Amino acid sequence: MSARPLPEGDRDAVLRIERQDDRVVATLNRPERRNAIDQATIDALHLLCAELEAIPRILILSGAGGVFASGADIAELRDRRADDARRGINANAFIRIAELPMPVIAALDGYALGGGAELAYAADIRIATPRLRIGNPETGLGIIAAAGASWRLKEIVGDARAAELLLTGRAIDAEEAREIGLVSELHPVDELLPAAHAIADRIARNDPAATIATKRVFRAPREAHPAVDLDAQAELFESPEKHRRMTEFLERKKR
Repeated sequence: MSARPLPEGDRDAVLRIERQDDRVVATLNRPERRNAIDQATIDALHLLCAELEAIPRILILSGAGGVFASGADIAELRDRRADDARRGINANAFIRIAELPMPVIAALDGYALGGGAELAYAADIRIATPRLRIGNPETGLGIIAAAGASWRLKEIVGDARAAELLLTGRAIDAEEAREIGLVSELHPVDELLPAAHAIADRIARNDPAATIATKRVFRAPREAHPAVDLDAQAELFESPEKHRRMTEFLERKKR
């Protein structure tokens, strides 16, 4: 049975969806709880992933009310037990986000803490406003950052920096996040989503098959290279789109 698509632009939904032909904008929409990620949000993310797995498009993630996500919903988290931890409720949703065929862009404003930070780490590209505060304070709550930070953060910023941030639980500001490569660009608040769309525009001009292949080989483990690259390239070399784009390029050079 196919997943039911999320409603378009439902203002009351925990995840507000706007669809275009080549992209989807998904806005975390619990501003009264600073977009804390609860079970309903996780369920909505799974539905969105099913949709984007079936029809690959670029995904832009953002948050309503000047906050990306303040973390997991502590009221729910407090009551979870060992079996809930082993189910990886948030971790598995964020893995699915990370493994979407097309790129994921996280547009970060205000707080991106705990599970909110881990959702951001699952994106391929992160941009932010100067108001960003991002980090993993989980150890202060008696738990660990188990939804991706313990392995993704060091891949993004390196072992030493990731260890310091995870062990201290320190949240960093936007400038430090840019300095260490956690976010790639900073934009004024009113320019954040337009900047995310500009990145999506640039991606959308490229061949979707080549973009999907690039993301797949980029995320492959080191031991899979170069075989995974060569297999992907072999498939693309047989593509009519490769021939068309290269022919257009050569014809432009003749002008």
